[in-house]
Amino acid sequence: MIKLFYAFAFMMLASQALSQDVKIRKKDRKKDVMMVTDSGNIVLRLSDSTPLHRDNFLKLVKSGFYNDVSFHRVIQGFVIQAGDPKTKRNIGDTTGFKNPSFTVPAEIRQSFFHKRGMLAAARTSDDVNPEKRSSGTQFYIVQGRKFTPESLDSVETHRLKGKKISAERRAVYETVGGIPHLDQNYTIFGEVVTGMDVVDRIAATKTNGRPGGDKPLTDIRIQKVSLVKKAKK
Repeated sequence: MIKLFYAFAFMMLASQALSQDVKIRKKDRKKDVMMVTDSGNIVLRLSDSTPLHRDNFLKLVKSGFYNDVSFHRVIQGFVIQAGDPKTKRNIGDTTGFKNPSFTVPAEIRQSFFHKRGMLAAARTSDDVNPEKRSSGTQFYIVQGRKFTPESLDSVETHRLKGKKISAERRAVYETVGGIPHLDQNYTIFGEVVTGMDVVDRIAATKTNGRPGGDKPLTDIRIQKVSLVKKAKK
């Protein structure tokens, strides 16, 4: 389960969250997102198939919300996660937001799956969030791992309760890697264009382990996030 690390993240306060000063222009939707981190640069491309998440992320970027946020949950072979405003050195700085504890309606698309490099929204668990609404600010990038045919069979049986993974997706999970058991449970709204080597470096960081929330022992911060001209994939 993709855990959230701030209280009341399940509160549905989206209407109060974004500063009215942050406007999205058509040209913003045609750009990539450059994330400068302590470990290097990651370029993200947002999907037009998830317009609510796309525009929300663009507003966060333009407001400077992600600047100085750290990756607070890192699990090698799984994900790197960030977006908790409490990880800022100046905790009171939630630039551009009246209330960061808001959610976004789910935009789970059948055509998207958790292959390596996908960008998705974190959320609270089904028992308190049956609609699978996304955290308004927290996101994760899939590092994942490669699977054997046998391990995918096991995922189908034990994690997907008998639901079958298509042959096409099995091939991707076997050759590229990912996290198949998360499919159709979280909103995927983009992908990494360049910088998976940076994702791998961050994922390899030593943490305090599962009991401590998989927090890196040394902070890895997002220094700055900005919109840039689309890069060639």
